[in-house]
Amino acid sequence: MTIDELHPRLGRLTVVDVRSPGEYAAGHIPGAHNVPLDLLHLAVPALRAAAGRGAVTVVCASGNRSATACDRLAAAGVAAAMLVGGTAAWAAEGHPLDRPTGARGTWAMDRQVRLAAGSLVLAGLLADRVLPGARWLSAAVGGGLAFSAVSNTCAMGNLLGRLPHNRPRSTAADLRGTLAALQG
Repeated sequence: MTIDELHPRLGRLTVVDVRSPGEYAAGHIPGAHNVPLDLLHLAVPALRAAAGRGAVTVVCASGNRSATACDRLAAAGVAAAMLVGGTAAWAAEGHPLDRPTGARGTWAMDRQVRLAAGSLVLAGLLADRVLPGARWLSAAVGGGLAFSAVSNTCAMGNLLGRLPHNRPRSTAADLRGTLAALQG
């Protein structure tokens, strides 16, 4: 689904944002429900109910995680479309983003991955001067990044998504509330 297709239908369909709670708090499409990709399996029944009432659109920062989410939902029998270009494209088109009052946002996951990977590569190269062989850390990170590109997965992103600053400060009741809203 393109931004031009989503914008006029925004109030008539269900938008699910699969980014981390921190990314969601930094700004999301108005009315979007936050169901992080790693918790999507818990929302399948609610999303099946939402899909029964109308279209479901999945969004992330740029499209990679939403494509994964759409594949997982399709495997579970839930029809969903992804927003091409994600939240970044939505904002670039000049559309507003909602931000929860008092919520703190975090860097986008791809930015966090670049920082972590670059830091590990640099650390491995610098440490090799004192501890011969440490450069293999840099090689391992490079190999992991290459595998990430080929497989369209990101183990480092999954690990970073589990860090406290990327996790919700909400409770299980908040997730139940989101799932209840999705079920209608």
